[in-house]
Amino acid sequence: MAEERSRSYQIDLGNLMAYDPSHHFDSIPSSREELIMVCLQKGTELVQEIANALFSLPSTEDPDGPIIKLPPPTTKLPREKHLPKPKPLTKWELFAQMKGIKKHKKNKRVWDEQTGTWKRTHGYDRANDDKDIPIIEAKPTDEPGEDPFAKRKAEKKQRVDKQEKNRLENLKKAAKVGALPSHIQLAATALPVTGTQKEAPKKASKEDLENVAGFAATATASGGKFDKKLPGEKPPKHTGKYRKFLPVVEGKGMGAQEKQQTEKILNQLLAKSSHEILDVNKAVTMFNVKKEKQRKKEKETSSSTPSKLKTKKKPLKSSSKKPVKKSSKTKH
Repeated sequence: MAEERSRSYQIDLGNLMAYDPSHHFDSIPSSREELIMVCLQKGTELVQEIANALFSLPSTEDPDGPIIKLPPPTTKLPREKHLPKPKPLTKWELFAQMKGIKKHKKNKRVWDEQTGTWKRTHGYDRANDDKDIPIIEAKPTDEPGEDPFAKRKAEKKQRVDKQEKNRLENLKKAAKVGALPSHIQLAATALPVTGTQKEAPKKASKEDLENVAGFAATATASGGKFDKKLPGEKPPKHTGKYRKFLPVVEGKGMGAQEKQQTEKILNQLLAKSSHEILDVNKAVTMFNVKKEKQRKKEKETSSSTPSKLKTKKKPLKSSSKKPVKKSSKTKH
């Protein structure tokens, strides 16, 4: 019987799944508890069949135990999310596609003629960097009196601004289609260039900005104590210290502080109905008894101090006049 049942099971080891197509209920369960018991019983059988099939596969020994390589899955499972939409082509990609320009992989390192070494093509310490050229050869088209270094810097700034503008335009097109890159999908609602928002994002008020700045300033381990202050920066409103805890190690005066803290909490709790819960006379008596015990304890500790630490009391000076002794002899 067991072999016939196991043959009727459909097992997909790639997905660790088992299915019984011939299963049916003999009778409709009368209650939910009965249905759960039947499902658990059938699920146990299917899990046992998966375990039997796994142990029948060839395994390799490992210090952690036998390792089994699962076969490819046979059941196609549905996706949790929809397929990603194709990303629209940028202006350059459209131009390259129209002109038949193919992208070639460039080398990451090139030969630098100035230093005679291999350097990076782009980025920090790159080869043939304009900043490393001390002398720029003048051209016939240059205007007299123009600084070539400042001109080169301004041209580079224009290229960077143009590239940033093109990047934002590409994001705008991608947002309209719904194919924004994954690293900016969370910030898509705050992008001012998307063009897909029905309502403009709410402008942050001055108070909100001050609160955010205060939280950011106190986010360090020192609470912003050693951070450099900007000119005109106000102290943060939220210092981050809302509760003050007593130190773990009890030092001098810590007992009194802890006592004051607990008394303050008790007074707040019992202030509304203190006449119903608290017996004032009994509390006063207990307080006096405790105070008397504390006074006796302090007295005992002071008396048990070494004699060297005690203040020596000077003996009282005797009077200069000596007492006259009366003679016991009588004159005859």
